[in-house]
Amino acid sequence: MRNNSAMTHRIAVLAVDHVVGLDLGTPAQVFGTARDDAGQHFYEVGMCTAGGRPVRCTAGYTVHPDHDLALTETADTVIVPGIHDGPALTSGTLDPEITDALRAAHARGARVMSICTGSFVLAAAGLLDGRKATTHWAYADRFRRFHPAVDLDPDVLFVDDGDILTSAGVAAGIDLCLHVIRRDHGSAVANTAARRCVVPPWRDGGQAQFIERPLPAGDGAASTAATRSWTLQRLDEPVTLAAMAAHANMSVRTFTRRFREETGLSPARWLLQQRTDHARRLLETTVLAVDQVARHAGFGTAAALRQQLHAAIGVSPTTYRRTFRHPTGERVPR
Repeated sequence: MRNNSAMTHRIAVLAVDHVVGLDLGTPAQVFGTARDDAGQHFYEVGMCTAGGRPVRCTAGYTVHPDHDLALTETADTVIVPGIHDGPALTSGTLDPEITDALRAAHARGARVMSICTGSFVLAAAGLLDGRKATTHWAYADRFRRFHPAVDLDPDVLFVDDGDILTSAGVAAGIDLCLHVIRRDHGSAVANTAARRCVVPPWRDGGQAQFIERPLPAGDGAASTAATRSWTLQRLDEPVTLAAMAAHANMSVRTFTRRFREETGLSPARWLLQQRTDHARRLLETTVLAVDQVARHAGFGTAAALRQQLHAAIGVSPTTYRRTFRHPTGERVPR
C-alpha cells in the first residue's frame, strides 16, 4: 500500500472466500470520500487475502487482490467484510493463517472491524470473547451457538467496543464506517462523506426494525399503519401514546405491542425518530429559524431540538443547516 502522507490512516480490507460484494467495496467507497479542506484523503484503503490468492465473491465474480496478509502488518485498521459461506460461517473455524494475522494486528494496536457476518471471522479468531459485538440479525442464533463467550447484541446497527468494532448486516457497514470517520475526524467530515456517498449521515434505531416479524394470527386486520399516518400529520402537536392508541381503537398495551411488532420500535422511539427526521428536512429545505423548526417538528424549544439533534447525529441545528442546506431550499412550510 502506498502511503501518500505520514498522516494518512492505512486500512487493510481482509477478504475471505465467499466474500459479500457490497461489504467488500464499502470501506474503500466510504473512507475514500473523507478528505480535509485541501482535498487530501484521510484514509488509504487496500485489499488483501491469505497468500494474495483470489477469492470468490457472492456477487458472481472472483476478486484478485493487490496484497497478501503482509498488508495487515502495517495497517492502522483491519476490516473483515461479510461472508455467505466458508468454515467461519458453517463451523465456526478459521484458516490459522488468517487467525494469526488478525491476532497479530490487534496485539500491536491496530483497530479491527467487521461488516455483517465478518464478525464470524473475528469471533473464530478469538478476538470477540468477553466483548460486546453484533452481526446480521438472521445469523444471530448461529453466532451464539458457535461463540457463546461473545456478548452478542443483534438489535443494533453497530457496536463500538473501542479497538474492535462490529456492524450489523450489509448496509450497516456504511453506518459503521461513517461512525469511525466521525470518531476520527468529527461530524463535519463524516457528514460530508455521507453526502458524497448519498446516504444519511446517521440512522436512528437499530436493525431490530428490519427483522422479519409475522403478525399474530387471529387479528390480522388490526394495524397501526393508519395511526402512524395520522401521527405524521401532527408532529407539531403533543401527540400522546394514549391518543395514538385511541385512534387505532386499541388499548395502550395492545397498541404498544402491535406497534413494536410492525416497526421494531416503541411508539415513543418511533415518534422521536420521525420528529428528528422532520426537523432535519426543515433545516435543509427552509429558512425557518431554529426555534420555529423546533415547534414545527414537535420539540417545542430550540434547546430541546439542539439536545436531540446532537444526540442523534452529533451536531447542532445550525451546523447541520450550514452543512446540508441546499441554496435553493428556501421555502416556508404552510
